[in-house]
Amino acid sequence: MSSIPLTLNLIEGSVSFSFSPQAARELKTATDKLMERLKAVAAKPTPGGGKVTPQPPMEYRYTGEVFLEIFCNPNIWPTPFAAKVLLTVRNVNIRLTTEAELTRIIEDINQYLEQVG
Repeated sequence: MSSIPLTLNLIEGSVSFSFSPQAARELKTATDKLMERLKAVAAKPTPGGGKVTPQPPMEYRYTGEVFLEIFCNPNIWPTPFAAKVLLTVRNVNIRLTTEAELTRIIEDINQYLEQVG
């Protein structure tokens, strides 16, 4: 387990917790796939060109010293840059559930991965 905590910046405030570099890489993969889905939804067909295929939601879960869950339905956001995720961080003593901006979460994960090398 890395001694560097993962800090996720929320719309108001931030939350830091122990997170493994491997889990961060898995979360990065999940958010990269979500961005692809969001881009597919944003690339709406021209009028009369057919219907957009609904994209599956992202449901990421991690269990370590804390439980982390990130959920996002890509079908409700007009662009990837407008997308928000529902974030839950909990352990036996506390539970935090809030919204966070997807682009900020991606930046936080990338920064964490740079720090842990």
